[in-house]
Amino acid sequence: MRTQVGIVGGGPAGLLLSHLLHLQGIESVVLERRSREDLETTVRAGVLEYGTAGLLSEVGVGERMEQEGSVHHGIELRFDGRGHRIDFADLTDGLSITIYGQQEVVKDLIRARLEADGRILFEAGAESVEAPDTDSPKIRFWQDGEQEEISCDYVAGCDGSFGVCRSGIPEDARTEYTRTYPFGWFGILVEGPPSTQELIYTLHDRGFALVSTRSPEVQRLYFQCDPQDDVEEWPDERIWDELSTRLATHDGWELAGGRIFQKDIVQMRSFVCEPMQHGRLFLAGDAAHIVPPTGAKGMNLAVADIRVLAHALTEFYRSGDWRLLDAYSETCLRRVWRAQRFSWWMTSMLHRFDRSDAFQLKVQQAELDYITTSRAAATTIAENYVGAALGTSHPL
Repeated sequence: MRTQVGIVGGGPAGLLLSHLLHLQGIESVVLERRSREDLETTVRAGVLEYGTAGLLSEVGVGERMEQEGSVHHGIELRFDGRGHRIDFADLTDGLSITIYGQQEVVKDLIRARLEADGRILFEAGAESVEAPDTDSPKIRFWQDGEQEEISCDYVAGCDGSFGVCRSGIPEDARTEYTRTYPFGWFGILVEGPPSTQELIYTLHDRGFALVSTRSPEVQRLYFQCDPQDDVEEWPDERIWDELSTRLATHDGWELAGGRIFQKDIVQMRSFVCEPMQHGRLFLAGDAAHIVPPTGAKGMNLAVADIRVLAHALTEFYRSGDWRLLDAYSETCLRRVWRAQRFSWWMTSMLHRFDRSDAFQLKVQQAELDYITTSRAAATTIAENYVGAALGTSHPL
C-alpha cells in the first residue's frame, strides 16, 4: 500500500489532518486500532476553544456542532461557599467556548472522510514506524490477523500517549518532560438534567470539584480523589454526598441528580516530548503532549498541532518548500508550553496537594479572590481559557 501521508490514529487529530489534506488534494490513509463503533460511542471531553470551533466550521465539518453544541460565554469559580463568574465575552471582545463532545467531533470527521471516499482502516493496529529518516518511511500494522505495510512520504503520529509512533524518535534524540500529580479525578457520567448553564470549578477544603456537561441529557462531574482509590468503594450515595459537600454554597444552590452510568478515575499528569518530529515522522496531540484536564486544553492542542502540520505539508506539496515542516516542532511547542503553564496553574490553584496544609488553602483562596475581583487577573484566565493567549497557529 502506498500513500502520500500515513496517519496513525483515528481520533480527532488524525481524522482532522486527513480531512484538511483532502481539501488540498493530498492523499492519506488513516490507521485506527479501535472499531468505528468504539470511536463514536466513547464519551470524551468536549470544551472547544473559539479557534477550534471556528476551524471545524471553516472546513465544512461544523454543521452539527453549530446545531447541537452549546456556546458558553464564561465559567464560574466557586470557593468559600460563593460563586464568581468569569465573563469571557466581556473580557475577550466577545470570544467564547463551545461544549461539544470529542466523540461527536469524531463522528462528524469520520462521516466527512467516508463521504469523500477517504481511506480509514478501522481495527488496524500499528506495530511500528520504520525508516522515518529516509525518503520513504513505512508503517507496519496488523489487520484481520495479517501483518501489512504502508509506504508513504510522511508519517503523522496521532496515536495517543500509549501509541507506537513516539518510539520512532530514537531515545537519544528526544527529551521527555513529565510531572505526575499526587491526586486523580473521580469522574462520573450522569443521565439527568444540567445543574448549571456554564462550567463550575470549585475549590473546597476537601479538594477540587467540577460540574460540566456533555449534552442536555448527559452530565459530566468530577471530584479530586486519591489516584489509588477503588471505584467500587464509591457507591452512588457516597459520590453524591461528596459532590454536594464540595459544591455547597451559602445561598442554597443544589446539585441536580440522575442515574450514574459510568465511573472512572483519571490520573493527573503533564507530559511533553521534544522534539515533536524526527526525519519524516511528526507527532501530534497526545502522542507528543499530555495536559491535566483542568485547563480544557487537550483536544484543542491536538487541533492546533494539526493546523500547523496540514499547512506545512500543503506548502511542501504545493511548492517543494520544506521550511515549514522543519519548523513544525518549534512552532507547536511554543503553544504547547503555554498551555502546559496554564493547565499547571489552574491545577495548582484549585486542588489540595496536602489537605493538612491550612496555609496553602488560604493562599489559594486569596488567589481566587484576586482573580474574581481584578479585571486584569480575570482577563488572564479568560484569554487562556478561550485560547486567545496561547499564540496563533498558521492559517490553512
